[in-house]
Parts: sequence; structure tokens; C-alpha cells
Amino acid sequence: MPAPESASSIATALPDAPLLRVEGLKTYFRTDRGIARAVDGVSFSIERGKSLAIVGESGCGKTVTALSILQLIPMPPGEITGGSILLEGRDLLQVSAGEMRKIRGGEIAMIFQEPGTSLNPVFTIGKQIGEAIRLHRNLDARATRAEIIRVLTEVRISEPERRMNQYPHELSGGMKQRAMIAMAIACQPKLMIADEPTTALDVTIQARILDLLRSMQAQHEMSILLITHDLGVVAEMADEVVVMYAGKVVEHADVGELFAHPKHPYTRGLFASLPRIDLPSAKLTAIEGNVPSPTRFPAGCRFKTRCPHAQQKCDSEPPLETHAPGHEVACWYAGELFPS
Repeated sequence: MPAPESASSIATALPDAPLLRVEGLKTYFRTDRGIARAVDGVSFSIERGKSLAIVGESGCGKTVTALSILQLIPMPPGEITGGSILLEGRDLLQVSAGEMRKIRGGEIAMIFQEPGTSLNPVFTIGKQIGEAIRLHRNLDARATRAEIIRVLTEVRISEPERRMNQYPHELSGGMKQRAMIAMAIACQPKLMIADEPTTALDVTIQARILDLLRSMQAQHEMSILLITHDLGVVAEMADEVVVMYAGKVVEHADVGELFAHPKHPYTRGLFASLPRIDLPSAKLTAIEGNVPSPTRFPAGCRFKTRCPHAQQKCDSEPPLETHAPGHEVACWYAGELFPS
């Protein structure tokens, strides 16, 4: 694979610059069937204190994008082959492994999809949160214990002194996710990556966790990168939305603009597949076909084999172009088919 193509890591972070800027990110995997282009030229930015959601079907590259930011891609078989990931002007692809360990968990924290498998079953909740605090904040034992109790209280876990001495199997699913959030905010990160943070929880607990995330964001002035397939969660949490399909960004807009005027056929297909409360007996519209294999993407528009509007021009790859202020779409016919 080619060597990474990145901007210099020696960059000055301007006060009004985005907290995170991802440019042309490419993450590929070597497989027996060829090179899998899981993330293929993805670009976006996240402003300070704002939330950006990446949405799409399973296999579109959402989680690989998040793991690439944290450099948690297994190498081999994976490799970040191009692009840049700028955190306050520093290119994370150019920093040393030691520097990245300080950034990972310190300046950028991540909440994973399944808290039950993310927490170590042989250590107490307090020990796991305390380890992160000691690693990134260099506090003594007494200060660490006080901080563990403080963050557990902050994420609304009752009886924090007792809970910190419990093991993961002694907590409910919602309680485990709160513990994961406590671990994430304990090191006062600038960016929190939340990968499907409510998928494994029931609807009532989902609402509470989303409310907690919003509260933590406001209190700590964090930015949030939300990885999800749930458009309801997007509507609740996001300021901006990136829609990914087959490793590419196909649409990017403010959340209100995207929900009011989706312009890419894939995005419109996602909305059409949602059940509607005002039409309870209506038949759901599914997107025909399947996501293509990342080792055999079609030439041109990667959605063309499933798109009802595909034409010959779709054999050429459409650029991501601005169709309205702050609204970018990668479709040759977006303006013609879906005018604002």
C-alpha cells in the first residue's frame, strides 16, 4: 500500500479553527479477496462544542473512520494509506506512538457500542476509571478516589462509593454505559467519540443516556462525534450530519437541512425506510439490493446498482458539491431530482 499522504503535523491551531478536521482519509485492509477500501477519501470537520453524526448502513465505514482517528486500526491487515487527521492543527498521523497514547483517552475519549464487553470483567468499576485518571492526570491515590466518586455522581450513578467497588456483571446495561461515560469524561477530553452508544439499551434507558450525553457536552464544552444508524438519535444529538455509503461521504449538511431536504437518493432511501407514526399501517420502503463488497466497489457512483435514478453518467464518480449553503451532495442529479 502507498505511504500516508498527510499535511504537516506542525500546524498552528487558530481560535476559530475546527477542533477536528479529517481530510481525504483512506483506511484499507488487505484480505484474501483483495484490498478492502473501508474508508476511501472521507473529509469532515467538527467545531468546538458541537456534535457531528456519521450515519449509514452497517459496513459503510462509520466505525472504521472513528477507529482511524484514534489509530486503533489493527495493522496488519489494516493501514491508513492517505489523508490527514488534524486535532487543533496537529496531524495525528504524524505524532509518535507515545504522544498518541496520551491523546487517546486524554484529549479524545471513546464510548463503545457494547459496554458489557468494553469493561474488564475482572476489575472493579472504580479501578478501571482510576487507571485512566492516573494515566492521564497524574493524581495521587486520595485525589483519584475523590475524582472517581465525583464522575460517578456526575453521570447520575447512585451510591457512587458502593458502585465503584462493584464489578461490571453487578451493574445493569444502562449503569455500565454510564460507567463508560464516567471513564470517558474523567480525563476531561476535548472530543468524545460515541459509537452506537444506545444500541444495546432499551428505549427508556436510551433516552436517559442521550440526555446524559447532552448534559455532559454542555457542562464540559466537549465536541461529540456520534456513530449511529439511528436517525432518531441523530435528530436528538447532532448539529451536523455526514451520510456515508461504501466508504464515501455522499451527503453532508446541518441536521435541520438534511431532515427537511435530503438530496442524495441513498439518504432519501434511509428516511423512506423509517416507520411513520402518522401512517402506522403503511408498508415500509426498503432500499433494494445490498451494500457492495469493499473489495469490489462498482466504478463511478457506488450507489448506482441500488439507485432507482441511475443513468449512464453515474458510471463516472460524482464529486461532493455544494447544492445549498452548508449542504454538500455527491450525486450528478441531486439538484434536478430533488430541488430545494
